[in-house]
Amino acid sequence: LCVDGKLKDYLNELSDLTERLDSLQNTRYLKLDFELLRIDFAELQEKLEEFIPPCFFLSSGNCNHTGILSISKPKVVQVNGDLSSTYVYGCWGKDSKPDPGYESMYFYGGYSSTNYGNYYQLYSDYEKLILRSYFKRYSLSYDEGNNHIVRGNAMYYQAYSPLRMGKVNLTSLQSEYRVITEASERFSYSFINDQHLDFAADEKGLWVIYASEQSNGKLIVGKINENFLDIEERHTTSVFKVHATNAFMACGVLYVTRSVDLTTDEIFYAYDTETSEEKNLNVPFQKFRDQYSYLDYNPTDQKLYMYNSGYYVSYDVRFNKE
Repeated sequence: LCVDGKLKDYLNELSDLTERLDSLQNTRYLKLDFELLRIDFAELQEKLEEFIPPCFFLSSGNCNHTGILSISKPKVVQVNGDLSSTYVYGCWGKDSKPDPGYESMYFYGGYSSTNYGNYYQLYSDYEKLILRSYFKRYSLSYDEGNNHIVRGNAMYYQAYSPLRMGKVNLTSLQSEYRVITEASERFSYSFINDQHLDFAADEKGLWVIYASEQSNGKLIVGKINENFLDIEERHTTSVFKVHATNAFMACGVLYVTRSVDLTTDEIFYAYDTETSEEKNLNVPFQKFRDQYSYLDYNPTDQKLYMYNSGYYVSYDVRFNKE
């Protein structure tokens, strides 16, 4: 077993936190007491996650595997940074290729409709995310959908009039755009409207997932040249976008999800962009709530980030080692 002395320390720390929780429940308490306890639990969870990956997961950036083996149970972090029950659509996660000093940064944006954006917030680390204490707040021009990601200190997003890729530098907030002429506004995922350009990032680079009239609504995955904001290669799949709940990239492979029931989705399809090989899969994962609007993989920590009806949710991804 992959065990060291730290695990015993962490378990003792967990026992202490549990005793504190019991004490608060049996006595008069201040709201601040629970807030501080929640932060301590979050910090301990991060420590445990740092301990577990060397034992059970591949190292970051390692693609020596045959694909996704399983998805962990959902980790429900908390309700969104605006504490709004109406912000059922949104995005959150980390920079997939962070600049030095920004490895721990998180982003979040929430909104009540998919046809316009709202403000986005940046947090320096996990604790600041939990405390909802952002260091930058900004809005995006022509913002639509909720398929945003952050990569290399830039946010990529879907812009409207016309439908196009948007990229904003998170330091200068300067934007640039590029139209994908074949991308159609008729096709979106089954859970959500207006999600026509779905951005994804993995160990191989930056991608955009969409459908076109020429593909008859089937998913297309395009590799983006980050320097010129242009698509340098395209792959057409056999899966209709409207039959999918979402999609993401990991190690150059497109993974597509669909609903099984109210509590379960599954990864049912994979497309390898290097070999053009297609596979039918059955990798189920549990949902916190029925419908979610955002799902993306981050190669820096091998996690899936989901925005689920206003809540931050994450999953650990386990790969099938060669």
